Formats: sequence, structure tokens, C-alpha cells
Amino acid sequence: MAVNQTRRARAARKRKRRMDAADNDLTAAQWAAIQAAWGGCAYCGAVDAALQKDCVLPLSRGGRYTVTNVVPACRSCNASKCNEEVTHWLRRKHLDEPAFLLRFYEVGKALAEGRALAPGLGRETSQVRASARTLES
Repeated sequence: MAVNQTRRARAARKRKRRMDAADNDLTAAQWAAIQAAWGGCAYCGAVDAALQKDCVLPLSRGGRYTVTNVVPACRSCNASKCNEEVTHWLRRKHLDEPAFLLRFYEVGKALAEGRALAPGLGRETSQVRASARTLES
């Protein structure tokens, strides 16, 4: 059987090997809790968009799909971030890095302790970020 040698096929096989070797232990219940805690996109605050799992530390840099590394992201933010370091990406996009990191810590700590976190927390920072982006344009 011939093996597909295109760049895309080689990259897909490499990603599959990396994913199979990693300890990805995020359950559906944990993902639902993460989505509920964030209440929308972790980066831009979009609440009406479909959310995707985004690794804060990208898979290509050793990240895993775990509670401590996954945040909900809208398609636009997830595609834009790609495999970039989250703090560098936030600075490049002129998003509020300290607010994201603080919220990321709060959500991670709450989930580790098994307690619910109100999705409204941090929403005002998302609205401020959106307003700042509108003013910059």
C-alpha cells in the first residue's frame, strides 16, 4: 500500500503520533464546566459564537488537552492564535493580557477545587477589550 507523502499527510501523521503519545485527559463534563466558567470566548469574550477547545500551551509545544491547559475560543481567535505562545499572541493582537491571565488562574483554581465559578466574572474586562479595539480602529 502506498503511503501518501504530501506535506499535509506527513504533518497529519506527526500530529497523530504526538496526540497518541500525550496524556489528554479532558472529559466532556470538564469541558462543559470550562465553557460554563468562561461564559464565552476566553480571548475576545464572544458569547454568541460556537466555541472550540484551544490549548493555552499549544500541542506543538508540548501542551495537552487537560483542564489546566484548555480554554474555550471562538473560531476566529483559535485560528489566529494557531500554535503561538498565548502571551505573545495577546500582545500582538492588543488584547488585555493581564485580565486573561488573571481569569485563567481564577477559572483553573476554581475547577481544581471543584467549585463553580460565575460566568459573569471577567465579562466586564471582555467588554472593555472590545471597546478598546473599536476605539483603536
